[in-house]
Amino acid sequence: MSTTDASAHSPAVAPIDADEPRRAGAGFLTLYTLANVGLWVALLTPVIVSLQLKINAIDPDGREGSLSLVLGLGAVLGLLANPVFGRLSDRTTSRYGMRRPWLVGCAVAAVGALALTGAATTVAAVAIGWCLTNVALNGLLSTMMALLPDQVPASQRGTVSALIGVGQALAAGVGAGLASALSGTPVLMFAVPGLITVVLTVALALRLRDRTLDPADRPPLGIGGLARSFWVSPRAQPDFAWAWVSRFMVFMAIASVLNYQVFYLDSRMGLGEEEATRTILAGVLVQTVAVVASSNLVGWLSDRLGRRRIFVCVSALIASGGLLTLAVAQDLSQYYLAMALIGLGQGTYFAVDLALVADVLPNRRQDAAKDLGVMNIANTLPQSLAPAIAPALIALGGGDNYAALFLAGTVFAVLAGVSVLRVRGAR
Repeated sequence: MSTTDASAHSPAVAPIDADEPRRAGAGFLTLYTLANVGLWVALLTPVIVSLQLKINAIDPDGREGSLSLVLGLGAVLGLLANPVFGRLSDRTTSRYGMRRPWLVGCAVAAVGALALTGAATTVAAVAIGWCLTNVALNGLLSTMMALLPDQVPASQRGTVSALIGVGQALAAGVGAGLASALSGTPVLMFAVPGLITVVLTVALALRLRDRTLDPADRPPLGIGGLARSFWVSPRAQPDFAWAWVSRFMVFMAIASVLNYQVFYLDSRMGLGEEEATRTILAGVLVQTVAVVASSNLVGWLSDRLGRRRIFVCVSALIASGGLLTLAVAQDLSQYYLAMALIGLGQGTYFAVDLALVADVLPNRRQDAAKDLGVMNIANTLPQSLAPAIAPALIALGGGDNYAALFLAGTVFAVLAGVSVLRVRGAR
């Protein structure tokens, strides 16, 4: 089937061309933002609260080690899934488009995997469910991120990147609220976020004017091609490489905060599980307000000024201040202040991050999903590395040393700002 034929049969697709995408309309931007909210609700709810509650119920004595094992294994599978699904999406010749089949398929698969995680009664079963969840959700993530260069011109990418950043912050608040409301029903605590993902993703897929690919233009794919999906040469593409390093450092800093809040509030503040869950919800709401306040302003400024790097540097400084505050916090007011600063840093970063990445993609029209899958390794790999090193940091000096964990996060945040200065292809 030729590209022309495919377009004739399905009006909601568009053939590939070398031109810049036309200006994205309000309808697409609204559904794209909401679909990103749904994706991050499913991905963040377990990380922020649900998995910690689940592991605490199954293995209270070895909770840090068990949680690190589950998060680490899931992150490894997610790391592998991102560029592979991206590569497959870039080669899809379906009459329904390149991205739409993967959007819907991965969202549906995620619901089943999340329900399996919620129903698990052993650490091993939780790990299996979470690994399957990561495969599905990271496949969805790589496909959804490809819609940015597919559908949005460069002049709008700062604004859209900000909307996605706001959506991720809102997702954290929604997720924390859902986990608190559904904590007595573990299966629903995991499955409901997945159902939200399906509804919002399908709505986007129905509205999407997807690209199509003629089978004659599809590049060959073998074992070597899949292996190359994980690699973009730093020598040939230094800007892409430095953007990857900067994002990796940011997500290492974020992972140091997200994964252990329940245990931190228990150890440092003396809060019980139920009170800790409510406190995390309040902290996430404070963080969300800060993200929304900073993202919208910075995204608009970034597009207007045509600058990205300076905002990443500013975000790193603000986030590092929040992490330092968290390291020394002795009461909940200091905890909330730290979450506000981290939110301001996150909002500033996410307002420009995707725009900067889209600006330095090596081959936006042919390899966007694959290369964004490689970039997404930078936010997936910390989910494995941070839990691997966190127990050692927490154990320094006799145990419960969360200050060491957050100080390490501070260092990662600073390195993120330093790394982005090496990106020459974006201002």
